[in-house]
Amino acid sequence: MAVHSLASLTWPAVRDLPADRTVAVLPTGAIEAHGPHLPFATDVIIAEAMARAGAERLASRGIEVLVLPTLALTAAPFAAEFAGTMNIPAKVTTMQVVGVVQSLAAHGVKVVAIANAHHDPAHVLALRSAVSQIAVGGYGTLIFPDLTRRRWAAYLTAEFRSGACHGGRYEGSIVLAERPDLVRHEVMATLAPNPRSIIEAMRRGDVKFTQAGGPEAYFGFPAEATADEGRETIETLGKILEQSIMEVIRPEARRE
Repeated sequence: MAVHSLASLTWPAVRDLPADRTVAVLPTGAIEAHGPHLPFATDVIIAEAMARAGAERLASRGIEVLVLPTLALTAAPFAAEFAGTMNIPAKVTTMQVVGVVQSLAAHGVKVVAIANAHHDPAHVLALRSAVSQIAVGGYGTLIFPDLTRRRWAAYLTAEFRSGACHGGRYEGSIVLAERPDLVRHEVMATLAPNPRSIIEAMRRGDVKFTQAGGPEAYFGFPAEATADEGRETIETLGKILEQSIMEVIRPEARRE
């Protein structure tokens, strides 16, 4: 089976996909500040890498995968005070995701999975709301392996699990692996560690990166990022996406 980019196909090509063996993957990210060293598109780059890695694994299992255009404009209130960050109302994200699922379901593609790399609470809640609406509406199936949940986070790096992981080693490593041309290498190498946990900041009620202790919009250990770690993490993200989908379309996969 194959991995297809929806944007590059024609409508007859989508019509002719075998409905019972086709799933769609929706990468979701944000355009937001990631320190002085990583691009605004950091989350987009990570989400697309996760989607690609997961899609390739699914295709090897005999599934047709339709990779959708990335949803890149979404709620990003934590980074909104930094110039260039796009902070869109969360309800817009929910509406878009629901609309995507409804549109595909109307033409036979009944399973959609989200490859998400943006973990601002407003965005995550918007995705969860979309999942709930789809479940109630019965339009199709929307799968969201939420990396902020303990089950999936357990597969990821120590920095990610600590909550000090915005623009740090975790994200920096993936961008180094995928788009090293967009990294300000000389800046990254000089950035001091910022081990403050965004998770703990949220528990305190902080709602901005500056309140959480990130005056330059990064948390973690950016100078420690490596492309090798990035490639390993992409593989892990792909496995998470694959597993979350297989458990729904082939329940026995939970035991694999």
